[in-house]
Amino acid sequence: MSEIESLQIIGSKSFGGAERWFQRYSLELVALGHPTEIGVRRGSELEGDHWANMTCHPLGMRTVWDPLSKYEIAQLVKQRRPQIVQTYMGRATRLTRLPKGSGAVHVARLGGYYKVAGYRHADAWIGNTKGICDYLIEAGFPAQRVFHIYNFAELPEPGEAPAGMKAELGIPEEAWVLMTPGRFVPFKGHRFLLDALARLPEEIAGRPVWQVILGDGPLKDDLHRQAERLNLNRRIVWTGWQLNPDAYYRLADLIVFPSTNAEPFGNVIIEAWGYNRPLVTSASMGAREVVHHAEDGLLFECENATSLAMHIEQALKDDGLRDSMADMGLKRAQEEFGKAPIMQAYIELYEHLLTLKR
Repeated sequence: MSEIESLQIIGSKSFGGAERWFQRYSLELVALGHPTEIGVRRGSELEGDHWANMTCHPLGMRTVWDPLSKYEIAQLVKQRRPQIVQTYMGRATRLTRLPKGSGAVHVARLGGYYKVAGYRHADAWIGNTKGICDYLIEAGFPAQRVFHIYNFAELPEPGEAPAGMKAELGIPEEAWVLMTPGRFVPFKGHRFLLDALARLPEEIAGRPVWQVILGDGPLKDDLHRQAERLNLNRRIVWTGWQLNPDAYYRLADLIVFPSTNAEPFGNVIIEAWGYNRPLVTSASMGAREVVHHAEDGLLFECENATSLAMHIEQALKDDGLRDSMADMGLKRAQEEFGKAPIMQAYIELYEHLLTLKR
């Protein structure tokens, strides 16, 4: 396999699940021997020391219409001459206009059901769910240039959380630990999670129930006020955003993912599987596509706190169910969402697109 030089561009202001995947994917390209540079929004969290030895280009990307950034990106492509320019989400995609004669292929990667007007100028499109690909084709994108590739799951070495972690977080040693990562934005559904926690008994199967929430975002103050109003803060740990959530996945007895129907995929699902952890997730658009109810996760009705509470209690009361779901999830992570086959799919797609360009 010959080297493929790429420029990966994202315009996000802060880290979230999509940005963590962008980071992992870019680093993996380098690990596989493909020269990779990245472009990130100047002044964003992503401009920090997250990229090992990769060249990171800070770019303006002030708005989706910023003409200076269009020029800046075009000049960067001229100078660096990548074979593939892959853009993520709307801002980076709208601002990337390849200069004539660059020889590069512009691949737009979509992880959501975005307005399509700002994507049509790309040469090819990747959707990380089948539903997103169908959405693009129904909107008139040429089917032969729309490609489906799922995100890959991390498959860490088995192991427990660091010794003493519960004590450091103020959690009783005998407590159940529910863990929920995600940006504090409306479609992540945290308010339904808090309502569900208020409906749960404080003890299940003789053990106190505690919730660990990893995240930050515009709804932070609202969620803290809601938790205080519901008298929940004494058994919730708010950790802030965690760029590396490894220890928290290992600590968890149950991963809870309460997104609304608008959730297009949710890396949390495959991360829970990769860590061999049982999962309770809303039946969002993304979850309905990949989760098999009661086999590799429990699906509850979106925005229904009563349903969520019922499914959490069901999982905590049934050791066999938790174990079987976790084991089936790990099997699927290994067989369907492993890093090697997903990366191979990307590289083969790049080779295919470059062949068409010649």
